[in-house]
Amino acid sequence: MTIIGGTNKSGDIEPYSICCQSGDIICLVGPTGSGKSRMLGDIESLAQGDTPSGRKILINGEIPSSSLRTSAIGLIAQLSQQMNFVVDLTVREFIALHAESRLIPDPENIIDLILKTANNLSGEQFSPDVSLTQLSGGQSRALMIADTALLCPSPVVLIDEIENAGVNRKNALELLVKEGKITFVATHDPVLALMGSRRLFFKNGGIAGIIIPDEEERLAMRYIQKVDDQWTSWRDQIRNGGVLHLDDSKKKIYNRLIL
Repeated sequence: MTIIGGTNKSGDIEPYSICCQSGDIICLVGPTGSGKSRMLGDIESLAQGDTPSGRKILINGEIPSSSLRTSAIGLIAQLSQQMNFVVDLTVREFIALHAESRLIPDPENIIDLILKTANNLSGEQFSPDVSLTQLSGGQSRALMIADTALLCPSPVVLIDEIENAGVNRKNALELLVKEGKITFVATHDPVLALMGSRRLFFKNGGIAGIIIPDEEERLAMRYIQKVDDQWTSWRDQIRNGGVLHLDDSKKKIYNRLIL
């Protein structure tokens, strides 16, 4: 997939042509209203200069056909900020129905794998026999990430602010990369932003710059991930009714921060 730049809200040209390959994570960063969601919308519609941004999307270096543009469901999967189910099915029934539609010869194995993966991503475990409509927002997102990665054939995945989903975002992105998906993530989370192979910085409705992490930033990312892991541990303790206790080393760090 190739994204050919258009213009920002002021009409200034985006001087960029972005080529994406299997396993790429492209992070979209910038203030609210800066144009991240517009980019996701352009990709979803396989824009051909017919959206407000004027961008064009090429598939394998070629302009997509009209039929592909009107049936891009098989090419692009999107995970929005809100996941709401209205079908009266259990989780297992839902995955089984999807597997059947994909003509999976031995669906039980993939069903069990998706269930296990979804529960590993979710902050709260859920049973395969629970109704879809009873899942929390985070559980729904975890289920759809696992389903998209392991069963959905779409090579391109669009994610809007996964950090608000109540899922293990690091593991979710690593899963999508492992399955060879081209993943676009609009995010305000520094940990996610640093995980990308590239960062597109948005301002005034357009791409203001492209950042490729260097070795120094990769080192910084590992440090930030350790800090984030600690925060996640504390958050999980509080969620599960625990009480926080700081060891001596953490007390010293805390004292330096408040002095």
